[in-house]
Amino acid sequence: MTEQQIIEACKQNDRKAQNLLYQKYAPKFFGVCRRYIKNERDAEDVLINGFFKVFSKMEQYSGQGNFEGWMRRIMVTESLMFLRKYNMNLSYEMKEEDAVFDKAPDDSLLESDVMKLLDYLPVGYRTIFNLFAIEGYTHKEIGERLSISINTSKSQLIKARKKLKELLIQHQYNVA
Repeated sequence: MTEQQIIEACKQNDRKAQNLLYQKYAPKFFGVCRRYIKNERDAEDVLINGFFKVFSKMEQYSGQGNFEGWMRRIMVTESLMFLRKYNMNLSYEMKEEDAVFDKAPDDSLLESDVMKLLDYLPVGYRTIFNLFAIEGYTHKEIGERLSISINTSKSQLIKARKKLKELLIQHQYNVA
């Protein structure tokens, strides 16, 4: 089946098509959810809720624009709703002892290492960093989505980048 055929079948609530869509995109979107949600089990819940929204709102997809991008926005929104629901603090100062790595100095930085670094960021830093640096939202859009000021978004991004830089240095040189 082509992607368009899968989309049309999903609009008719075809379970096989829904399963095909899930199998194709779940690994990628799980990564999106994990960038926002530190706990894997919670990220899985967000992913499932996101796919439920995708399937229930499939009629709203007009065929205009990128389908994967449309689904990604749903997953990001679900991740942000999870953070709001559990009242995750968007401005948290991380304690130095929270970030400890057990890597040797000569180990290369892998994607899994980057995910681990993002996990050490406070929720607010991680959320703003993901929205701006990875998803490509502007500070104005971030402010609107999170109900924060543009300046708060900017300052959280600056703090996130600073903390990531510190964590990278710590990782590279095995500083405890």
